[in-house]
Amino acid sequence: MFHDVIVDIAAALICFAATCHPALVGVDTPRGEFQLIHYTTPDPGYGGDILSFKETKDYLYCIHRVIDVPGQKRLERLKSPDAKRRNRITGGCVNVDPKVYEQLVKCCYASKLIIK
Repeated sequence: MFHDVIVDIAAALICFAATCHPALVGVDTPRGEFQLIHYTTPDPGYGGDILSFKETKDYLYCIHRVIDVPGQKRLERLKSPDAKRRNRITGGCVNVDPKVYEQLVKCCYASKLIIK
């Protein structure tokens, strides 16, 4: 059974399977309803796979494991209880803890994503 996945940009949270988790989101994270598509990727920084939800000619929006970008303290921000520290940090993707990502893929790899 697939569960809807909800990303609340203001609260910087991702919710699925009756639980919510901190997430990093960006200024350009698109709002709306999308279908999640599970892809493998050769880029080792993403851990081997991503959950894509929107593609333009210039950009692929996805949910993926948090990547440590020098100078951005993404891992530290993800652990912060302050949603403002987790908001406006990515280029539009939704970044989550690797363990949360694994849970998400197991239950929801082909679910509807709602970003509000």
